[in-house]
Amino acid sequence: MNSNQLSQRLKAVADFVKDGETVADIGSDHAYLPCYLVKAQKIHKAIAGEVVEGPYQSAVKQVKQDELTEQIDVRKGNGLSVLSPGEVTTVTIAGMGGPLISEILENGKDRLEGVKKLILQPNISAVSIRHWLLENGWQIKDEKILEEDRKIYEVILAERSTVRQPLSQQELLLGPILLKEKTSAFITKWEHELIQLRNIQKQMEMAEQSSSLTEKKKQLEQKIVLIEEAIK
Repeated sequence: MNSNQLSQRLKAVADFVKDGETVADIGSDHAYLPCYLVKAQKIHKAIAGEVVEGPYQSAVKQVKQDELTEQIDVRKGNGLSVLSPGEVTTVTIAGMGGPLISEILENGKDRLEGVKKLILQPNISAVSIRHWLLENGWQIKDEKILEEDRKIYEVILAERSTVRQPLSQQELLLGPILLKEKTSAFITKWEHELIQLRNIQKQMEMAEQSSSLTEKKKQLEQKIVLIEEAIK
């Protein structure tokens, strides 16, 4: 992977970016995504944010190498703290866990002023992102699920909305759009997840019972039912 040839995962994120948007890529790593978007002439300006020194230096180096220092501003800082309100129209966050992405969004709410679009690619627990979006005035407009190197990734596109999006527990867990489309990657992901959940269920059956365990068992059973209904 490089700034000319993205991984399928990052390409799916890039495909959700429309021409002329101003993008902040948070946790940008090598800044491959913003470099790719500028070189493809999809966008003219981008910010690459990175909190860790090593990846920050890699991003600086990549942007220089691609001769894009005029168009891409690499900034060091935690999450959305690298942004000023109104600076960008689109924020991308890819390659982290869903709870961490939600935390970044929550902690940087004040920096999201003027942002119309979020493109989020969690490695795990997309459900926590959907919960956050629902609670904070964002609507899920599109989703994609794909398999790459034996891993399955989900990409969520959300836009600001004044109307609260009604999502069922099943839609929150599995994704409202992914649930409708039910692609082969979707089925594979949730079949695999079911196997793991049933194993946990067996272990719980064997464990000493307590009120907290009973509650966890109930939640687990509900989750299993939601998945079974979706993929049967």
